[in-house]
Amino acid sequence: MSTTELLAPDGPSKGTITLVHLYPREMSIYGDRGNTHALASRIRRHGYTAEVVLHDPGSPFRDDAHLLMGGGGQDSGQARVEADLEAVGPTLASMAADGVPMLMICGMYQLFGNSFHTVTGQELPGLGILDVTTRGNDKRMVGPVCVETEWGPVVGYENHSGSTVLGEGQQPFGRVLAGYGNNGEDGTEGARTRNVIGTYLHGPLLPANPMVSDALIAVAAERATGGPFEPEPMSDPLADEARGRQVRRLVGTR
Repeated sequence: MSTTELLAPDGPSKGTITLVHLYPREMSIYGDRGNTHALASRIRRHGYTAEVVLHDPGSPFRDDAHLLMGGGGQDSGQARVEADLEAVGPTLASMAADGVPMLMICGMYQLFGNSFHTVTGQELPGLGILDVTTRGNDKRMVGPVCVETEWGPVVGYENHSGSTVLGEGQQPFGRVLAGYGNNGEDGTEGARTRNVIGTYLHGPLLPANPMVSDALIAVAAERATGGPFEPEPMSDPLADEARGRQVRRLVGTR
């Protein structure tokens, strides 16, 4: 059963942005639900109402969502959501093609790809929204990460044994400055198609990288209101300091 919560801004609302978190119980074992809290809080700070929907397997899917979030999980968690993801997959693919912003972390990033091959030989089919293929292996890629993106350096923490390879022409989320990224070999991290971002970065990712939140919210706000995004002036000294310290620690002075 899905759960819905409305979070209104302190003043008059500029509109309602519907944020759907996919499988918060099964696919959120590394604190990724913190990304949903960060998005909802920032939506409110920008003067919009955040309608937060927690989508569980078997529940009706909100195909009118303006923004989607999905987190990481173990292979068993991926298997538990497989049937529901197959059912809503065509709708998700259509929404992605239409430009709906989505942030998919770790396990959900893998399932948004073409397929995930587990270390036991099981193949979990993906949605094919991102042209990536993932294979489980014995090597675990763990540690802090710094990635150069179009919004500047983004920091986080990775913990995955899946090795992901981008298809020809698939744009990465960014280039690895420190850490493993997709596979520890080709220097790529994550993937991006239209407004869909897949990444291995936990942390959770968004509290330390509010510029990524704003990029997602800007598109969602335009879709929700039919007009331009109307941001509020924002100051994020704690996030900026935390991110800057990690960048300096991992890659030195920029």
